[in-house]
Amino acid sequence: MTKVYRIAEKNIAITTLYDAAPRMCREYLIPGGRADFSVVTDRADIEFERERSAREDEAEGIPVRHFSDGYLETLAVLRRIAERMPLYDTILIHGSCIAVDGFGYLFSAKSGTGKSTHTRLWREYLGDRAIMINDDKLMIRLTGEGPVACGTPWDGKHHLSTNMSVPLKGICFLERGETNTIRRISSSAAYPALLQNVYLPMDREAAVRTLDLAGRLSGSAGFWRLSCNMEIQAAVTAYEAMKA
Repeated sequence: MTKVYRIAEKNIAITTLYDAAPRMCREYLIPGGRADFSVVTDRADIEFERERSAREDEAEGIPVRHFSDGYLETLAVLRRIAERMPLYDTILIHGSCIAVDGFGYLFSAKSGTGKSTHTRLWREYLGDRAIMINDDKLMIRLTGEGPVACGTPWDGKHHLSTNMSVPLKGICFLERGETNTIRRISSSAAYPALLQNVYLPMDREAAVRTLDLAGRLSGSAGFWRLSCNMEIQAAVTAYEAMKA
């Protein structure tokens, strides 16, 4: 089945074997329209994702999980898209991103640190002013006016996302702490941490392009490092610093 979706301001024709990916992407579906590029998945893509998932489980010392072919194909579709997006000045990044008053705030950290919990605290603190853009994997598009955070259907276990794009105000790297403290960090300090959360394509040209885009991002966005607990004051501390 082939359908066209608009993701990160690009029209993408996606051809899949199963219906899991089309269901996931249904809010991004557009009626017709010319595609900027196409992605097609096959059995080899699904087996690649299965083997990769097994390796990750073994590396973490947990029992190997068994996923359906349909679910694995959703990962394959994302990988195919992420391989092409750098050619359109767009990169895939792991993080939790929230929009407040039309500007995006991205929180990045290792899994389990509390990104999703922190953006939930922002929603509790700011109410309807705060909208989740994506809670797991979003796209950042580099433009002449600055970086733009774009929602995607790949939005984590809580399925929190919105099909929207907003100027990216800043990126904050989270770490757990007893008290809430935030400080601005330089682009040179942010770049290595940023690369840990950016998808690096397997294609050499796209990989080189991604490194260049990450460098542009580190020079055009504000960066912070936040040590925080899981209380509402953490959101207050982060927002008051980052909105400036």
